[in-house]
Parts: sequence; structure tokens; C-alpha cells
Amino acid sequence: MTGTKKVVLLDYGAGNLRSAQRALERVGADVTVTADPKIAVEADGLLVPGVGAFAACMDGLRAVQGPRVIGQRLAGGRPVMGICVGMQILFDAGNEHGIHAEGCGEWPGLVERLHADVLPHMGWNTVEVPQGSQMFAELDADERFYFVHSYGVREWTLETEITEPPKVAWSEYGGDRFVAAVENGALWATQFHPEKSGDAGSQLLKNWLETL
Repeated sequence: MTGTKKVVLLDYGAGNLRSAQRALERVGADVTVTADPKIAVEADGLLVPGVGAFAACMDGLRAVQGPRVIGQRLAGGRPVMGICVGMQILFDAGNEHGIHAEGCGEWPGLVERLHADVLPHMGWNTVEVPQGSQMFAELDADERFYFVHSYGVREWTLETEITEPPKVAWSEYGGDRFVAAVENGALWATQFHPEKSGDAGSQLLKNWLETL
């Protein structure tokens, strides 16, 4: 990584912006918090946070032209990273609180309630990391990350016959497996919160900055 990378933290009313901003600045990023589509498209990296219900996050994202910004960046190979619900909205759709909402459709898949007796899944958990992952570089296999969620993607449906299939990390809670992270070219996403995951989260964010 050469020089300070400019990262836009997309402000669409659905995320803990301050903790994400501090975490990015801690690993050397120049962070701008904005809803301006032009600035978001032109930054070195775009981080899309997300807290709350899937449908509400999508409403907020559309209000700031978020799906268009994400699509435009990815079409040009410009890095985007989603966190928590900011990862979930990248899939086709979500079923939450009886509401079915369309997502950004970058990956096929459905966000649904986890099949666990006690929800939310809240606290530290390990992740099954795919081989050759750049996202988890320099991290131990038994590293723990901080999760807070009741919904997730329980089935990965993307075709694997493509030249470079996405690298998918999994985690397990209450006997139910779900997608914990996806590394797909310029598009990265985590169900857990790297900004709340201590040194491990900082290393992951540093790995992302290395791709910008």
C-alpha cells in the first residue's frame, strides 16, 4: 500500500459510523463520512456499514443512491466492503420480521432468521477461513471476531464453475451454520464487526486497505 488511502464511510442512516471511522483511521485510512454519491464513487475504498432491519437499511441505501454507487464501483473494479447488515444487503433478498425485501443482488442468496434457540448471536466466535484468503491474511485460524445478529445467509448458492469463485468463510452458532464473510474480487463483506474485534479486526481492515 502506498500513500494514505481515502475511504468513504457511507452515511445512509444505518450504521455505527463513529466506531468504524475510528477503526479505519487507526490502521491509516483517511476517512470521510458522507452520503454524497459522487464522493463515494471516487474514493479509493467504500465501506458500507449496517445495523438494524434489512428492509429499513435498503430504504436508507436507496435514498442515497447506494445500490447504484456500489454497482458503479464494482463495474470499475473499485473496492467495496460491507459490514453486518451492510453485508446482508449485498445478497438478493432478506426475510425479516415477516417482511420480504429485495437487496442489491450482488450475490444470490437469502438473509433469514438463524435456526438457533437463543438469539441474537452476540459475542465472540471463530470463523472457518477459506484457503488463500487475503481478507484473513496474518491471522490465526482460531482468531475470534465479534458478532451481533439474529439473521444471516445460511446457504451459499453462487455457481462455483466460474474462473475465480468467491472465497466464503463460515461460522456456527447454536448448531446453525451461516456465512461469516465473503471475499469476491473488489467486493468484501463480513457478518461480524471488525471495528469491534480488537487487534484481529484491525488486521482485517489493514488487509482491506492493502487492496485499495
